[in-house]
Amino acid sequence: MPHIVVEYTGNLSSHIDIKGLLEQINAAVMAEKDVFPIGGIRSRAYELKDYHVADGKENDAFVHLNLKIGKGRSDEEKKRVCERLFQVLQEYFSEYASDHYLALSLELNEFQHKTYKANNIHKRFS
Repeated sequence: MPHIVVEYTGNLSSHIDIKGLLEQINAAVMAEKDVFPIGGIRSRAYELKDYHVADGKENDAFVHLNLKIGKGRSDEEKKRVCERLFQVLQEYFSEYASDHYLALSLELNEFQHKTYKANNIHKRFS
Protein backbone atom coordinates (compact mmCIF):
# COMPACT_ATOMS: atom_id res chain seq x y z
CA MET A 1 0.00 0.00 0.00
CA PRO A 2 -0.74 2.69 -1.05
CA HIS A 3 -2.64 2.04 -4.23
CA ILE A 4 -3.48 5.06 -6.36
CA VAL A 5 -6.22 4.77 -8.97
CA VAL A 6 -6.76 7.62 -11.43
CA GLU A 7 -9.92 7.79 -13.51
CA TYR A 8 -10.04 10.36 -16.30
CA THR A 9 -12.47 11.20 -19.05
CA GLY A 10 -11.52 10.14 -22.55
CA ASN A 11 -11.63 13.69 -23.86
CA LEU A 12 -8.40 14.32 -21.91
CA SER A 13 -6.39 11.52 -23.53
CA SER A 14 -4.98 13.65 -26.36
CA HIS A 15 -4.02 16.42 -23.91
CA ILE A 16 -2.13 14.49 -21.26
CA ASP A 17 0.78 12.12 -20.80
CA ILE A 18 -0.84 9.71 -18.36
CA LYS A 19 2.38 7.79 -17.69
CA GLY A 20 4.07 11.09 -16.86
CA LEU A 21 1.26 11.93 -14.45
CA LEU A 22 1.58 8.54 -12.74
CA GLU A 23 5.34 9.11 -12.38
CA GLN A 24 4.66 12.45 -10.69
CA ILE A 25 2.08 10.83 -8.41
CA ASN A 26 4.53 8.11 -7.37
CA ALA A 27 7.25 10.70 -6.78
CA ALA A 28 4.90 12.66 -4.52
CA VAL A 29 4.12 9.57 -2.46
CA MET A 30 7.79 8.53 -2.33
CA ALA A 31 8.59 11.97 -0.91
CA GLU A 32 6.68 10.80 2.18
CA LYS A 33 9.36 8.21 3.01
CA ASP A 34 8.29 7.90 6.63
CA VAL A 35 4.64 7.24 5.72
CA PHE A 36 4.70 4.62 2.95
CA PRO A 37 7.29 2.01 1.93
CA ILE A 38 8.42 2.57 -1.66
CA GLY A 39 7.97 -1.11 -2.55
CA GLY A 40 4.27 -0.94 -1.78
CA ILE A 41 3.37 2.02 -4.02
CA ARG A 42 1.20 1.15 -7.01
CA SER A 43 -0.50 3.59 -9.33
CA ARG A 44 -2.70 2.99 -12.31
CA ALA A 45 -5.05 4.91 -14.54
CA TYR A 46 -8.27 4.16 -16.34
CA GLU A 47 -9.48 6.18 -19.28
CA LEU A 48 -13.26 6.44 -19.17
CA LYS A 49 -14.90 6.01 -22.55
CA ASP A 50 -18.45 6.23 -21.22
CA TYR A 51 -19.16 9.25 -19.04
CA HIS A 52 -21.50 12.22 -18.77
CA VAL A 53 -20.42 15.42 -17.06
CA ALA A 54 -22.82 18.11 -15.82
CA ASP A 55 -25.45 18.88 -18.46
CA GLY A 56 -23.41 17.27 -21.24
CA LYS A 57 -23.54 20.42 -23.37
CA GLU A 58 -19.84 21.25 -23.15
CA ASN A 59 -16.74 19.11 -23.53
CA ASP A 60 -16.35 18.96 -19.74
CA ALA A 61 -13.72 16.65 -18.28
CA PHE A 62 -12.86 15.21 -14.90
CA VAL A 63 -10.04 13.45 -13.13
CA HIS A 64 -10.67 11.50 -9.94
CA LEU A 65 -7.81 10.13 -7.84
CA ASN A 66 -8.59 7.41 -5.32
CA LEU A 67 -5.86 6.86 -2.71
CA LYS A 68 -6.24 3.51 -0.95
CA ILE A 69 -4.17 2.92 2.18
CA GLY A 70 -3.93 0.49 5.05
CA LYS A 71 -4.58 1.46 8.66
CA GLY A 72 -1.95 3.06 10.82
CA ARG A 73 -1.23 6.58 9.55
CA SER A 74 -1.91 9.64 11.65
CA ASP A 75 -4.46 12.23 10.57
CA GLU A 76 -1.60 14.66 9.92
CA GLU A 77 0.22 12.15 7.69
CA LYS A 78 -2.94 11.42 5.72
CA LYS A 79 -3.66 15.11 5.31
CA ARG A 80 -0.11 15.86 4.18
CA VAL A 81 -0.13 13.09 1.56
CA CYS A 82 -3.57 14.03 0.23
CA GLU A 83 -2.61 17.70 -0.03
CA ARG A 84 0.63 16.79 -1.83
CA LEU A 85 -1.22 14.56 -4.31
CA PHE A 86 -3.95 17.12 -4.94
CA GLN A 87 -1.28 19.73 -5.58
CA VAL A 88 0.26 17.41 -8.20
CA LEU A 89 -3.14 17.15 -9.92
CA GLN A 90 -3.74 20.89 -9.82
CA GLU A 91 -0.29 21.73 -11.18
CA TYR A 92 -0.37 19.02 -13.82
CA PHE A 93 -3.74 20.17 -15.18
CA SER A 94 -3.36 23.92 -14.61
CA GLU A 95 -2.62 24.74 -18.25
CA TYR A 96 -5.48 22.57 -19.53
CA ALA A 97 -7.91 24.04 -16.97
CA SER A 98 -7.01 27.58 -17.99
CA ASP A 99 -9.12 27.24 -21.15
CA HIS A 100 -11.19 24.05 -20.64
CA TYR A 101 -13.81 22.98 -18.13
CA LEU A 102 -12.30 20.45 -15.73
CA ALA A 103 -13.22 18.95 -12.35
CA LEU A 104 -10.52 17.44 -10.14
CA SER A 105 -11.18 15.33 -7.07
CA LEU A 106 -9.29 13.13 -4.63
CA GLU A 107 -10.73 10.48 -2.35
CA LEU A 108 -8.96 8.75 0.53
CA ASN A 109 -9.98 5.20 1.41
CA GLU A 110 -8.41 3.73 4.51
CA PHE A 111 -8.94 0.02 4.96
CA GLN A 112 -10.29 -0.77 8.42
CA HIS A 113 -9.81 -4.51 8.25
CA LYS A 114 -6.85 -6.77 7.62
CA THR A 115 -5.60 -6.82 4.06
CA TYR A 116 -4.15 -9.93 2.47
CA LYS A 117 -1.04 -9.39 0.41
CA ALA A 118 2.33 -10.78 -0.54
CA ASN A 119 5.04 -8.50 -1.93
CA ASN A 120 8.72 -9.31 -2.31
CA ILE A 121 9.44 -5.92 -3.94
CA HIS A 122 10.13 -4.55 -0.45
CA LYS A 123 13.40 -6.57 -0.43
CA ARG A 124 14.90 -4.17 -2.98
CA PHE A 125 14.42 -1.23 -0.63
CA SER A 126 15.54 -2.77 2.66
